[in-house]
Amino acid sequence: MKDTDIHEIIQLAWDDKASFNDIEAQTGLKEKEVKRIMRDNMKPSSFRMWRKRVYGRDMKHAILSPIENTKKREQNKRLRPERIDLKTLENDDFIS
Repeated sequence: MKDTDIHEIIQLAWDDKASFNDIEAQTGLKEKEVKRIMRDNMKPSSFRMWRKRVYGRDMKHAILSPIENTKKREQNKRLRPERIDLKTLENDDFIS
């Protein structure tokens, strides 16, 4: 693979608007292959930063439909515990 091809793949992978499906359509490389190219051609710290940025992004994983993305967000909201304002609680609200 040419350096210009690798450079283009890395640019696409960093682009927030390009999903792995878009990259595959344009280059023929699957998600696993893109990750391998990124790992092999970037500094370890840059690769970790990219993986952290990409992990869980709905846009990068366009396999999920917008409806599934909405359902996923709603489920995540339900799983988060509600925040309690400790300033408004009185001492007798706590169980000893």
